[in-house]
This record gives sequence, structure tokens and C-alpha cells, in this order.
Amino acid sequence: MSLNRPLRVFSRCYMTLIFTLLYVPILVLIGISFNDSRNPFLWGGFSLRWYDKLLGNANLMDAALNTLWLGVTAATLATLIGTLTATALYRYRFRGKPLLNGMLFTVMMMPDIVMAIAFLALFIALGIQLGYLSLLVSHATFCLPFVVITVYSRLSGINPQLLEAARDLGASEARAVWHVLVPALMPAIASGWLLSFTLSLDDVVISTFVTGPTFEVLPLRIYSMVRLGLKPEVNALATLLLGLSLCLLVISQWLIKEKK
Repeated sequence: MSLNRPLRVFSRCYMTLIFTLLYVPILVLIGISFNDSRNPFLWGGFSLRWYDKLLGNANLMDAALNTLWLGVTAATLATLIGTLTATALYRYRFRGKPLLNGMLFTVMMMPDIVMAIAFLALFIALGIQLGYLSLLVSHATFCLPFVVITVYSRLSGINPQLLEAARDLGASEARAVWHVLVPALMPAIASGWLLSFTLSLDDVVISTFVTGPTFEVLPLRIYSMVRLGLKPEVNALATLLLGLSLCLLVISQWLIKEKK
């Protein structure tokens, strides 16, 4: 009994420290974004000044729109190919299936810097101009394994007799897949899309190597601004991105409950 109390006190202090380190900087960031003063250590009153200045920054807004468009298209492409790949891996037997599984896990485990150099070498060898296309291919590729694993795990929980029953009732293969399999997979497909969108939105390393001068993405724009000094509008932008992340988290949790 004498040892249990110190252990409980230590565990509570440890967890308090962890949560403090995790969430206090975020709360400070949110507070600073509404501070009217440029000095983050001097409270000048509640204000939306930096949000207004952020919306008036054409370069940041262009980069934000580019990033959102890239995230949507890359996530959609990765989800489409990943869903088809997961279905093929689950339903069919073919030569090279173990190799394909291993390659998917290799992409997930590979350091970003290695993938970035590989993508850059590929695009140079193929003569592809760096820009939106190179970013789209790169982001869709490194998001693909996450979609495959998400959808495959859902496929493993579906009773295969459902498709057989649909076929026995006269449905074609395509009709059975569309009306039976796809609705059952929708929560996993949506979760894979949200995960891919978040990964694309957050990427810096690969984007640094494969982006071009005609298509700037938000993470690289923020990085270049921070190197010259932290501006107050960056705090406002980070708060908006935090809000977007929380919205995606709520949606993903709802989809997980629907999946169950």
C-alpha cells in the first residue's frame, strides 16, 4: 500500500506534464493569434487584426488554395487507386501478390527524404516539369499505402457470403460489388480519403524536392516566412489549420463509429 500511493502521485504528475507540454503551446498559439499587439508577450486586447491581414495576404491565400486543391485531388486519386488495390489484394490470387504487399509496406516505412530524392530523379529522367503534376503524383503515391491498409482492414471484416448471396440472387459481379461491397466500404474509403488529405496537407520534405516555381504550397510558404521571423499572421494561419484538423478529426471519429 505504501508503494502504491507514490506511484499514483508520480503517474499523475507525469501525465500532467505530458498534457501540459502537448496542449499549453497550442492554447498559447490560439491566444496570441487574437492578440492585437505584435509582441506575443504583451497583451494588447482581443482583436481579429491578424486574421484580416492574413486574408489580405495574396501570396498566402494563393498557396492555401493550391494546397487545398492538391490535397483534394491527391487524396481522391490515392483513394480511388488504393480502394481498387485493396479489393484486388483481398479477393484475387495472382502471381506477385506477396511482393506487392511488401512494396506497399516499404513505401510506408521509407524515410521521406529517400522518397523525395527518388521522385525528383524520376521526374528529371522522364522530363516532367516540376509543379502541380509532380506534386500530385508524389502525394498520391505516398498516401496510397495508407488507403490500402484502411480499406483492406475493412474488407477483412465483411462476410464474403454477402457477395455470393447477391450473385445467387441474379446480380452480376459489377452490380454485386457496387450495391453490396461499396456501401460496406464507404466508412473505410472516407477515412482513407481524410487521412490522405491530412498527409498531403502536412507534407514538407517531399514537396520541397518536387515543387516548381509555378505552384507554391502552404507548408513551404510558411517555412520560408518563419525563417525570416515569426509574423503574427502566421499564428492566425496556424490556428485556422488547427481548426481544420479538429474538424477532420471529428469527421473521422464519426466515420469510425459508423464503421462499427
